[in-house]
Amino acid sequence: MWLSLAFALFVAPMQAQEEERPYFDQREQALLRLLTKLPQTPPPSPSNRFADDPRAARFGQILFFDPGLSPSGTVSCATCHDPEKGWSDGRPTSLGVSLGRRNAPTLLGAAEQRWFFWDGRADSLWSQALGPVENPVEMAGSRTDMVRYVAETPDLRKAYEELFGAMPEGLDDRKRFPDGARPRPPAPTGMFHDVSDLSMPTEGLPAYKAWASMSAEDQEAINQAFAYCGKAIAAFERKLVIQPAPFDRFAASVLTPGAEGADKDAISIAAQRGLELFMGKASCHNCHFTPLMSDREFHNVGHEVGVDEDFDHGRPDGIQKLRLDPFNGMGPYSDAPDLETNVKLRYLFYDSHTYGAYKTPTLRNLGRTAPYMHDGRFDTIEEVVFFYQQLPGQPPIGHREETLTRPRMTLQERKDLAAFLRTLDSPPLPEELRRAPD
Repeated sequence: MWLSLAFALFVAPMQAQEEERPYFDQREQALLRLLTKLPQTPPPSPSNRFADDPRAARFGQILFFDPGLSPSGTVSCATCHDPEKGWSDGRPTSLGVSLGRRNAPTLLGAAEQRWFFWDGRADSLWSQALGPVENPVEMAGSRTDMVRYVAETPDLRKAYEELFGAMPEGLDDRKRFPDGARPRPPAPTGMFHDVSDLSMPTEGLPAYKAWASMSAEDQEAINQAFAYCGKAIAAFERKLVIQPAPFDRFAASVLTPGAEGADKDAISIAAQRGLELFMGKASCHNCHFTPLMSDREFHNVGHEVGVDEDFDHGRPDGIQKLRLDPFNGMGPYSDAPDLETNVKLRYLFYDSHTYGAYKTPTLRNLGRTAPYMHDGRFDTIEEVVFFYQQLPGQPPIGHREETLTRPRMTLQERKDLAAFLRTLDSPPLPEELRRAPD
């Protein structure tokens, strides 16, 4: 009798209290509207007139999964953006022909981004697709070899020429189009210098000398074909649209009860409490808003650098490289090079406080894309949440993002927040997008 009475007086009320649903007030509902309603079609891509051409998307999908784009024949775009690993690779830092310095971000929803790579050194999805081809730790190839590979592969050549017209002539002439030929990329000369001196393009690797030996006309032909391939890959990647997650079904039940897909039980009570924390005490929404769960900009969160580690400058290097990239939105290979379309390029800015700033990643599909941060330093969502509560150490240059507040959270609150973040995982994309087309 006494045990039954104790249960009725103490234990049962505690259980009921634990299962009480949070109430979302007008402010929280307004924030929810910013976080949900995922677009099912990507925004326009004016610099790529082939962005929504289904033939380009199919050709780009073939290229995406083809390791023949790398000279070793072992690395494709899918190596670091594996559909079975959330379109990432599950590694702290990406592994192509050798180990890189940065984590491979997911490609899901990539078409919604404003800038690409952790440092934003590309301003379009198609120009981003070109970077790994010549990156020495990713594919370690060259634009000349990639264009020649497409030309010498009958199915690829056919698909290319149906879209873009004839391939450059004379690609089998190794003297005219030397193996490995590519230009020297722009690179910062120091922390606060604008750009490196590009007046001596033959310095450095034999690949740069080979490129300099080519005629201006042949260089232009290779660049144009290279850009077309990037635009095709981007047309495929635009199909990697984020699907509604359990969070979205729950949000619909709060904002539009009874609507199609609305489900007040789509996420646990703990996750609902975590959502309250996300929009309230934890202040995650300051940087992770929009349906992409990202502000799509750059922040210094104050990661410490080890004694024997080189400091990765982040955003300033990205700006410097972007300014000189011939494949940027105002460059000769853009389909909309006017200033009005590319106004964001006019206002690129950095100073000492943006060193160590990296792009805010999407939180969508977070449960599938571990490890986390630009260098993959955290293995679990719980470690990330704990970092933002503690904010240990200081950045080596500049200062930490001032909107970060060291929220006072209990262990249970941290668990609730992590539970919410796991409700952002959406169903896999259709199988036909997760492999090379038939």
